[in-house]
Amino acid sequence: MAKKTRGASEESGSGPNIGGFLGGLSDLVHKLADLAEKGKEFNASGEIPNSQGDKEINAVYGFNVKFGLGKEGEDRIKVEPFGNVVKDKDSGRTVVHEVREPLVDIFEEDDHILVVAETPGIGPKDVKIDIKDDVLTISASKGDKKYHKELLLPRACDKSKMKLSCNNGMLEIKFLN
Repeated sequence: MAKKTRGASEESGSGPNIGGFLGGLSDLVHKLADLAEKGKEFNASGEIPNSQGDKEINAVYGFNVKFGLGKEGEDRIKVEPFGNVVKDKDSGRTVVHEVREPLVDIFEEDDHILVVAETPGIGPKDVKIDIKDDVLTISASKGDKKYHKELLLPRACDKSKMKLSCNNGMLEIKFLN
């Protein structure tokens, strides 16, 4: 008989039981609203190991909370999740995917757009970039490390004007004007 733990879901199934962890994140985000007044940035991440039969599943979930001024001086809070823990649209259960979503920042400068993605364990030869108008798709894979992210850029970009570098898992993609 399985032992119940505090905050554990009573769902049965083959996936790891981490619903309580994700359920508490919304409370945390609300409590971080005090940081919004200071215009600071907060991020957190971690790994959730789970052994299931003879297959080990590693769940990675993190979020980046950015506070700043929005349009016309309004305060703005932006929460960007990353990792491989998602809520299944059909069943509503929390599931762990093999492919992780990397943490990504986009910087729009006068002469270029810079996209920075955290992809630990990945080198420049492991990255595949696809761009169609203003939609950038990043895919990377090396061994058991797999990443995928689709981004909406501030404007349409040309792949022929792209420069890519990847050092120590930090992927930088620069689109020149």
